[in-house]
Amino acid sequence: MARVKGAMMTRKRRNKTLKLAKSYWGSKSTHFKMAKQAVKKSGVYAYTGRKLKKREFRRLWIARISAAVAPFGLNYSRFMYGLGKAGIEMNRKALSELAIADKDAFAALVDTAKKAL
Repeated sequence: MARVKGAMMTRKRRNKTLKLAKSYWGSKSTHFKMAKQAVKKSGVYAYTGRKLKKREFRRLWIARISAAVAPFGLNYSRFMYGLGKAGIEMNRKALSELAIADKDAFAALVDTAKKAL
């Protein structure tokens, strides 16, 4: 029986890595060893970035809600506490969009939260 070498699969694996490193600068886009390290590191950055994105958007939504309730004489934490006591469960993304797009509806929510306090 013929001996099977890994030439085809090795070449496919290397080409896949080099394709991922296509736009990298210098030798990282052409030399497999450097490309492999760069692709692995960029994967780590991408994973971390996906986690940070969620964190940063939550901070943005909270800042928007805080700025929207300030003219009503409330701060963010009291507003969220009032909504909870009133039994209104809305996520921060929806609240921030409401504060931007529909100010009347948001004002009604603030009044409801104030009454619950």
